[in-house]
Amino acid sequence: MSRIALIGASGEVGSRLLKELSDRGHAVTAIARSPERILALPGVTPIAGDVHDRDGLVALLKGHDVVISSVKFATVTAEELIEAVRAADVPRYLVVGGAGSLEVAPGQRLVDQSDFPAAYHDEASKGASFLDRLKQEQTLDWSFLSPSALFFPGERTGHFRLGKDSLLSTAEGSRISYEDYAIALVDEIEHPAHSRQRFTVGY
Repeated sequence: MSRIALIGASGEVGSRLLKELSDRGHAVTAIARSPERILALPGVTPIAGDVHDRDGLVALLKGHDVVISSVKFATVTAEELIEAVRAADVPRYLVVGGAGSLEVAPGQRLVDQSDFPAAYHDEASKGASFLDRLKQEQTLDWSFLSPSALFFPGERTGHFRLGKDSLLSTAEGSRISYEDYAIALVDEIEHPAHSRQRFTVGY
């Protein structure tokens, strides 16, 4: 059992991560601006927190083995989160990433393609910048898990593939459910295999 702080625990992805962590017996401090929206689950302690309140966030993160951030990149800077995790002296940091920085061909990122949806461009670009900042990090043991292009509420099947920097796809497209994504991320906590790396998950 690990002591895990989950930032963004009430969101679409965060709530699936929370359930996966709870089901596996981890002790989770579930952090959100509106803690009343956090699922009531075994081993979960809901608490109010704001990523822009550095001192308050550091205090909430102290004493944990792992921090997971599941927040929109457009609402926070990499420095805010990285500095808070580092100041709290938490050794392991996992980030719910985006698909935009994945390559569709050598040197060609998904976010830079002409048909990339304009509505998601800002978020995807900031996610790519977040990853670039993590790659410069010299002290934290971090991992950044990118989903496939289509990221949706679905089933927990347990059947998926892992990759590194290239977009995973099948004849049905590039897809992964929130539920199966959660399995892959919690697997990484329990059996670290991508230290200081980005990896991806898809069908």
